[in-house]
Amino acid sequence: MLFADIDLLDENLDYRTHQWVGVSDGRIAYLGDAAPEGADAAAYGEVYDGRGKLLMPAFYNAHAHAPMTLLRGYAENLPLQSWLNDRVFPFEAKITPEDCYWGTLLSCAEMARYGVVSFSDMYYHMQEGARAAIDAGLKMNVSDTLIAFGDVGLDELPLRAQDDRLVSELHGAADGRIVVDCNIHAEYTSNPRAVADMAAYAKANGLRIQLHASETALEHEECKQRHDGLTPIRYFESLGVLDVPVTAAHCVWVDDEDIDVLVRRGVFVAANPASNMKLGSGFAPIPKMLERGVNVCLGTDGMASNNNHDMMQDLYLLALLYKGATHDPAVVTPKQALAAATRMGALSQGRADCGYVAVGAKADLCVVDTSGPSWAPMTNPLVNVVYAGHGADVCLTMCDGRVVYRDGSYPTLDVERAKAEVDARTKRIIGEL
Repeated sequence: MLFADIDLLDENLDYRTHQWVGVSDGRIAYLGDAAPEGADAAAYGEVYDGRGKLLMPAFYNAHAHAPMTLLRGYAENLPLQSWLNDRVFPFEAKITPEDCYWGTLLSCAEMARYGVVSFSDMYYHMQEGARAAIDAGLKMNVSDTLIAFGDVGLDELPLRAQDDRLVSELHGAADGRIVVDCNIHAEYTSNPRAVADMAAYAKANGLRIQLHASETALEHEECKQRHDGLTPIRYFESLGVLDVPVTAAHCVWVDDEDIDVLVRRGVFVAANPASNMKLGSGFAPIPKMLERGVNVCLGTDGMASNNNHDMMQDLYLLALLYKGATHDPAVVTPKQALAAATRMGALSQGRADCGYVAVGAKADLCVVDTSGPSWAPMTNPLVNVVYAGHGADVCLTMCDGRVVYRDGSYPTLDVERAKAEVDARTKRIIGEL
């Protein structure tokens, strides 16, 4: 595809007008302020009229539980522990592998609709989750969840064989779109032996780790009581977890020493502002993290604690809520927020050649229609994206050079069937509870 006469946000998220961008073999092959000449232009195939549009890097959802579309609207108005133990865990016990496939496929459709091309997922039955992402044409960092009570080690859990299978069958699958990670659900749902085993397993296999940390004050303080004053972050560090690349979701209640560890260890913090507010968990200290150099990325979390995959909504919250919380209108700039949703998210997934618009980068792109009234005037287009844009403004999403959403259509999947399957399966599970 050749995007013709289109405005864009470049690799620095700076605004450039009237550009031509050529996509070939899954990458950006041309970028200039004039069309490529003659046969070179024809080689790109379709010419996309970019007038009234903005081309920008697609979004990377750094923390999700994609099959939880099955639970959308089911567990409401509850704090985290009651939400998990009374509603979510009993529902999840009824979920089958095929349920996970359809729940993930519907999530893929929703994410593609809103400009998301890649997501980091923590759940169960992840062969089926990866199958859905492959079918949808998206990228996925897939990880099956460690929950281990008592003194059981990783080798004594079915998860060990499951992770071996994921690594052997899926790591690097679909031309690298599927990346296998390890994951540790949380300190309070695991034991030190299993956590240390998982850390060693990830290190031996060159894998990244996803985990939840310090999501609530209760989790944070009870961890300190159980582990001689260690917070969740320092507990994980003591067991070798942070010896490999880690994406730590939430980090709402981390303290200054924790932030020192996050910086020193290069941990990626996946902020989830919508989910954290909806569950009443609080606000992660994102301004302090950014000031001190923490790698901040952005996630939606699952659909039982956010209810939609519209990353532009989370982007808006990330850029806005800290101004009110700190009484400082200068914290979390639009560029910092958009970088968290794009380039930093890609890096959190180990995708170094993704998340920016430049020649040689993977063609992970979204096109936003800027002709609507909320986009006028274009005094500062970057500010418009963050504060005035909506997920519904996305009119094209491209992953590795392949269109996965365009003007209401889903070229890679049957969205109506996915909706019907998820609806029927949710009703079945509720009937079984």
